[in-house]
Amino acid sequence: MEETLKQKTYAIEKAFFSPYAAYSENTRGRQREEKPCEMRTEYQRDRDRLIYCKAFRRLKNKTQVFFSPEGDHYVTRLTHTLDVAQISRSIARCLSLNEDLAEAIALGHDLGHTPFGHSGERILNKLSPCGFEHNAQSLRVVDILEKDGKGLNLTFEVRDGILNHKKNGNPATLEGRCVSVADRIAYINHDLDDAVRAGLLTSKDVPKEIVKVLGSSSRERINTAITSVYNRSNGKNIVEMDEAVEKASEALREFMFEKVYLSGSARGEEEKAERMLSAMFSHFIKHTQELPPTYITLLEKFPKEQVVCDYLSSMTDRYALYIFNKIFVPHGWTFLNENN
Repeated sequence: MEETLKQKTYAIEKAFFSPYAAYSENTRGRQREEKPCEMRTEYQRDRDRLIYCKAFRRLKNKTQVFFSPEGDHYVTRLTHTLDVAQISRSIARCLSLNEDLAEAIALGHDLGHTPFGHSGERILNKLSPCGFEHNAQSLRVVDILEKDGKGLNLTFEVRDGILNHKKNGNPATLEGRCVSVADRIAYINHDLDDAVRAGLLTSKDVPKEIVKVLGSSSRERINTAITSVYNRSNGKNIVEMDEAVEKASEALREFMFEKVYLSGSARGEEEKAERMLSAMFSHFIKHTQELPPTYITLLEKFPKEQVVCDYLSSMTDRYALYIFNKIFVPHGWTFLNENN
């Protein structure tokens, strides 16, 4: 019998992967049984499902840091996701891990993010008695919300990586750890670039001790971080940066929180976002019949606070503004006959 393309992939993995890699043939499977694909591994199928889902498309109009920026070159949640996918693959490749799995996790890791960036996450977490965290919401998107409530039925390893991609998470695979590290590498660097582009900082504002370790440009800093992960982790059951680079990266993260994420201008915009999301949350809690049909169906299984959060978190920045205006901003009166 002729060897299938998927079997060839399995053979390549056995020949070249680290013993610590997640081999496609050994996946712990899906929540619901499905007929396997003869050409693609299960992780490759997951990658395809994620890149074609609706939540992935919406990422292009979701804020990373700056609310609905007017310029064409600011990072969005979509470009951030693509950055993380690329860095994850680079780390997985140099450590002889499963690139397909790392990419699939990266593509899904931020699907549950709210409009208005991390501000939206903090606001919904404060509003809802169910609480709100974007990593748990990303898993809820792929498990329940996509495909009109059917979910994408992804593999255990991809779902685990999505849920545990935050710094305090503990992914079950090294590929999941690749994404966790890549996420931090990506957002610190492109958020810094955006802050410089917006005029909030100059490149000279970055402390010299950080520049000395990581480099003065985004390209240098990312290369330093990936090289550090390779030197520290190659041939081991870990995915980590060395101590010096980790310490400098954390210092850069703290610098960004002080100068950008928690700055006065950012806080001012967050107050506006909080008023908007709070008003819409209260409105839909009282008027659940105005939710889209898919969300109304979810009310049969889940608390209304959670379903309203599902709807609000799915919105892009622009769509949130549109819905807010539609509900709360008066529209001009239309006279049937202006001559009367």
